[in-house]
Amino acid sequence: MSTLTLTARSLADTDVIGQALSNYLPDGSVVSLNGTLGAGKTRLTQALAVGCGIPVDLVVSPTFVLCRSYQGRRSLTHIDAYRIHDNDEFLELGIDEYFESTDITLIEWGERVAECLPPSRLRVTIDILGDDARLFQFDSADPGFDAIAAAIGSDCQHLIGPTTG
Repeated sequence: MSTLTLTARSLADTDVIGQALSNYLPDGSVVSLNGTLGAGKTRLTQALAVGCGIPVDLVVSPTFVLCRSYQGRRSLTHIDAYRIHDNDEFLELGIDEYFESTDITLIEWGERVAECLPPSRLRVTIDILGDDARLFQFDSADPGFDAIAAAIGSDCQHLIGPTTG
């Protein structure tokens, strides 16, 4: 498993990370976003959306509707599993169909439904360091992530932390 660690000291740094993700995540990527309330899962999604040509004001947390789709130069599906009680409920919603689409699919609180997600997903864990400072840890069991991590790391070199393989 490969990992990439980035430290965002500001919201502008988070925007740089989102832009890099929009540049290098292949179509059909599934991203599990994990972190406490207020960690920045939706903010990272907004930054990625802007990189995909989607106006930031359209992208809001789907906590109460569970799923939102956005169209820009690239398509995004934004899912929130916070209110999902178990894997059966998640699967009954038919959300697994998004995993077969060309959309970049982001699942907030993805660890709650990890068993339902494809094994090739990218996992992003966000830790709060301060007011707008965040630690982003990216990992994936997919060997293809190594090249994506290298490209993101190149664009975010000033934010890079320890990388292990």
